[in-house]
Amino acid sequence: MTRERARYTLTEAEHGHAWGICADLEGLFGEPQRRTYELFEWVREKVEMPAWVGSRVWLVPDDETLDAWLLEDAESMGRGPTGSLLLTGLDDYESPPEGYRGRVRVHDGHRWLGSCREFARVVSPEQAPPPLVLRGLAPSDQLRAALMKGTRRALNLEEAALEIRDSRGELLTDRLLWATISAWRPSSCGADLIDLELDSGRFTPVPEYARPIWERWLAGPPDDVNAWASLDTRHRGAWHDLVRERACRRSHRGRPAGHAYELDGRYITDEPALYLALGEAVNGPGGYFGGCLAALDDCLRGTFGYTRPATLLWRGAATARECLSNVLTPNGQPYDLFAAALQTLTEGGVDVTLA
Repeated sequence: MTRERARYTLTEAEHGHAWGICADLEGLFGEPQRRTYELFEWVREKVEMPAWVGSRVWLVPDDETLDAWLLEDAESMGRGPTGSLLLTGLDDYESPPEGYRGRVRVHDGHRWLGSCREFARVVSPEQAPPPLVLRGLAPSDQLRAALMKGTRRALNLEEAALEIRDSRGELLTDRLLWATISAWRPSSCGADLIDLELDSGRFTPVPEYARPIWERWLAGPPDDVNAWASLDTRHRGAWHDLVRERACRRSHRGRPAGHAYELDGRYITDEPALYLALGEAVNGPGGYFGGCLAALDDCLRGTFGYTRPATLLWRGAATARECLSNVLTPNGQPYDLFAAALQTLTEGGVDVTLA
């Protein structure tokens, strides 16, 4: 199989040998397991609740002894018959406590959306995700031996990484999974190739809404800056996820000290755009230079294409100042992200000129 066609490589995680390579994969995209919460006696603020609520939605309890809880990629399922509101999303590592009773306010990082008397998790039946199918896989000798043996132990490949390359053969990202073979058969894609089916019970699929972003990146990295500019906040976030994952798997050539950077700030209307524009200012189209203030600080310390000191001409800074100067912390306190980003850059040795 040519390098151009070897888009997916199933690699054994501990020792790094390849179980096999293939060009086609089924099951990469799907719907991750989401949690649903019912917010009783919901009272909205002056804004209507959109269908997609936000990438990071915070539930802030009145009880100040408890921190706010995060619901990622939150969607509204509408109002219930009793006036409650249904929210669905991805819990972070620490879910809201069971049985919490008390008023909760909700915000999306930019504005308050409303409040409820109390909330409860809606238990829904678990749905088994579809299997991952690697079509036209060229198996390694180790994989052939495991298939010939056929025992449950042999077919449990344990922890593996699914390496994903773009059309140029460059590593885009990878996904960890627990690779248990549930079926295999000769493939119609060619002689000596197989279709390998893996149990995807411990695999997190890429959300369907991100499929167009992935397909764009699988064709190769962008040639020009601002290829993301026409996207909404949700899809900009998916774009930045790939920018970050790709960057973490590549080496970066640092420019000499004193380099003059220029940032196109016309499209910085939300937080993902801030870091996308910074990444492209430093590292060119599709470049990465942080995804939050802590990550930006890390990038300023080296290994991501930057050497201090440097200058940055920030064009169109008024857009970011208007859109990012009044955001909310997780607990709902007003916060100036634009000023904080400028401070982080300055402390990292960047002399910023706003234009």
